[in-house]
Amino acid sequence: MPADLIAAARRLCRAVDRLNFAAPVTHVYNPLRYAWRAHEIYLRRYGNNPKRVLFLGMNPGPFGMAQTGVPFGQIAAVRDWLGIEAQIDRPADEHPKRPIAGFDCHRSEISGERLWGLFAKRFGTAEKFFQEHLVMNYCPLAFLEESGRNRTPDKLPARERTALFAVCDAHLREIVRILKPEWLIGVGDFALQRAREVVGASASAGPRLGRILHPSPACPASNNDWAGAATAQLRQLGVWK
Repeated sequence: MPADLIAAARRLCRAVDRLNFAAPVTHVYNPLRYAWRAHEIYLRRYGNNPKRVLFLGMNPGPFGMAQTGVPFGQIAAVRDWLGIEAQIDRPADEHPKRPIAGFDCHRSEISGERLWGLFAKRFGTAEKFFQEHLVMNYCPLAFLEESGRNRTPDKLPARERTALFAVCDAHLREIVRILKPEWLIGVGDFALQRAREVVGASASAGPRLGRILHPSPACPASNNDWAGAATAQLRQLGVWK
């Protein structure tokens, strides 16, 4: 099973590398390429069995997966809880305001700190969490404007979105087929929307769909006990007891 996920990720990497993006995006980071070593370890170690719950994020954050190659990949969580550390190369075209330092990055991805922190508190060990759960991103690319500002995939022009979403939809279908999750949980509204497009809203058509609040500090509701709110949402859905 990890071999299937790894092969799917390699296909996704090649497919998104063929896409073109115009201003205001000036730099595109593909951590499936320059941070592949860490991403492959993640898939090989933790994608080794069917999952009851698949959490789906949007795309890499500049201080998370863009640095570590792991979804929501806050440095300390990836290194100390997931037990993953690897050499991270640099993008061919690096933004001067958003350098890739890999595991030497001193900035913290708050979304990842909150997400993995919740899982660590609830399950104790990564091995226990990953027995039934996996975290993936819908889109593997990070988009940066000239100022260094992060631009999310939903803000791309329609033509670029269409081409990107076609590739990412195909990959999501593939990982759902491989992992056979009972639940596909969007981390935020965007991920839930893409999940609905890919697997449909009907429970009979595949995994049941749900959503939790995105842990980003840019979402005001997330800055008041995000872990408690997300846990309540998962309990209300019936994903967690």
